[in-house]
Amino acid sequence: MARWGSIDVTQLRAFARALGKLSGPEMDRLCINCSKALAARLLALVIPKTPVGKYPPGSGKKGGTLRRGWGAKSAGAAAGYANSLSVMKAGNIYTVEIRNPVEYASYVEFGHRTVNGGWSEGRYMLTISEERLKTIAPAVLESMVLKKLREACDV
Repeated sequence: MARWGSIDVTQLRAFARALGKLSGPEMDRLCINCSKALAARLLALVIPKTPVGKYPPGSGKKGGTLRRGWGAKSAGAAAGYANSLSVMKAGNIYTVEIRNPVEYASYVEFGHRTVNGGWSEGRYMLTISEERLKTIAPAVLESMVLKKLREACDV
């Protein structure tokens, strides 16, 4: 019978122990951080796309209520605001609810009838931002998971 050689499995066992550290609360923490990072990216995408009302000088009206309704003052402040959001877990699904409480937000998003019987087209700022996030989310999640794996394995 042929002899194939010997192997040293100590590194493999060390790797298995390192991966074992990533279960339970550590994995929950990673998923929560990933959820908040994606929420911050979504806010950073949707805030600049949100239209600001333009009013003539002296009218006493100030535009930007809808944009300010997202909670973060700017796209740059979105990460700080996203960290304050609560992440809900149901089974294996993590959920972050991002809402704009301004009462007319859905009308601007999807469109609405006008007084004279016409139609005002929707701006789809959230819909477009969600679609954009779907394209960049895999790369964002991959980098976060790889970073965590490197930390766990001390590579």
